[in-house]
Amino acid sequence: MSVGINVMGLYVDDQDAALAFYVDKLGFRVHTDVCNGPYRWLTVQHPDQPSFQLGLFAPGPPVHDEATAQTLRAMVAKGAMPPLVLSVADCRASYARLKALGVEFTQEPTDRYGSVDAGFRDPAGNGWKMIQAAEQAR
Repeated sequence: MSVGINVMGLYVDDQDAALAFYVDKLGFRVHTDVCNGPYRWLTVQHPDQPSFQLGLFAPGPPVHDEATAQTLRAMVAKGAMPPLVLSVADCRASYARLKALGVEFTQEPTDRYGSVDAGFRDPAGNGWKMIQAAEQAR
C-alpha cells in the first residue's frame, strides 16, 4: 500500500480568482472541480507533479462557522499563513515571465546561499517562495 500526501489545501477568498491565477499565470491545470451544495472542492496540479493536488478552498460551511471563516480570510489576506515553495529551473526568467502576467511580487530574485529565490502572493494573499536550486544557480 502506498502512503503519502495527496492534497494540500490553501484558503482563498474567491475560488474563481484563485483558479484563474493558478491556471492562467502559474500554469497549473484543474484536477477536480465539483460542488456539493454551496461547498466546492477545487484542486489544481502542477503539470510536472501529477500525483499531488493543491486544494483551493474557501473558508466557510460546512467546515467553519462564519466567525472562523472571517478570521481565516483576514489571516490569509495579511500573508500570515506559511509560505509555499515553487521550484523553478531559472528564477530570474520565471520572475520576468510571471511579473509580465501581473503576478504581485514581494521580493525580486535574490542570490542566497548558492540559490536564487523570489517571493510572490496569490490573489488571496497566500505567500510563495520561488526557488532555483543551488545546482541550477551556478
